[in-house]
Amino acid sequence: MAKLISTKVTQQANNKPALRLKILFNLYNLLENPYGKFYVYMKALNLAVNGKVTDDIIPSFKKVDSFIKEWNIGTLDQRELFPTISNILKEHKSSAKDSFYFLTKYLATFSGEDAYTMSEAKEEAVRAIVEFVKAPEMFQSDLFEMPAVGQLDKDGKYALLYQLLKIFLTHRLGAYLDFHAANSDILKSFGLAHEDCITKMRLMTLADLGSNHGEIPYGLIKDTLWALFVPYFFGYTIFSNFIVIEVQILFQVNDDEVEVWVVKAIAAKLLNCKMDQMNQVVIVNRCTERVFGLHQWFTVRSKLTTWRGNVANVINTIQANKGTEDATQAVHSLMIR
Repeated sequence: MAKLISTKVTQQANNKPALRLKILFNLYNLLENPYGKFYVYMKALNLAVNGKVTDDIIPSFKKVDSFIKEWNIGTLDQRELFPTISNILKEHKSSAKDSFYFLTKYLATFSGEDAYTMSEAKEEAVRAIVEFVKAPEMFQSDLFEMPAVGQLDKDGKYALLYQLLKIFLTHRLGAYLDFHAANSDILKSFGLAHEDCITKMRLMTLADLGSNHGEIPYGLIKDTLWALFVPYFFGYTIFSNFIVIEVQILFQVNDDEVEVWVVKAIAAKLLNCKMDQMNQVVIVNRCTERVFGLHQWFTVRSKLTTWRGNVANVINTIQANKGTEDATQAVHSLMIR
């Protein structure tokens, strides 16, 4: 009955789509069968797209994870659900991060599949890489560890795109510049702007410096974020002294520029740090890891173990002092009597 009603309601989606969507929501709330609810929800998603009323259904996406547990749906149904939600959110530019989240959930469903089945996700894996590289506010991703994305490494058409992802997640700015010098057409073919990539790689390189150094000298930041441009520009033939002078001026970086990029990294929540201008160093308290895998979990466990030991020592010290204080008070009490 639910299938018959939802099929009838979703016909002529352009005719009062908001009202039709409300009817489907009411039907959803009346149902008790979990899979029936999933079926109606998928009909509502398609109606929202065809009737151009996606704004009315987007708020429900916040509860999708709990919905999935309630529906108890399998992998194939999830592969239908996640791309649909991701595509809806993709049309809303303010929801790019949420769109990427559901896209990665779709790709994660292919873990453990054979090569033939995994090939179904190839185009979506490409889209995920492009969206990650393009997004100015995303600096961490698990794409590198997903088999659906890893299949691109040996792909004749998309292998270079996979290498670009590898650079963004595991290398520094210099590696990106080398890649661009040899493969500039690849970026253009996927709608990626070189200048935007440089900006993002600078920030990610700063985060990488922070993960390897408790204190980052200003000089190291200068060398890493600017001096690496020299081989890239000197790859061209220079015909006059005038041009040589211009290139040299280009790489005269002052401390203010270093601090500007550190502030940008702080604003992007890549670094939690402070700048010691007197000693020309950046003191790092915490940094965001670009890839959060097994190694990072071991690091977290080590820190938690250390903190637990420190807390235990504090508690023992407090208890020992309290015992001493109680004993002293007891002695004073006896003396007074």
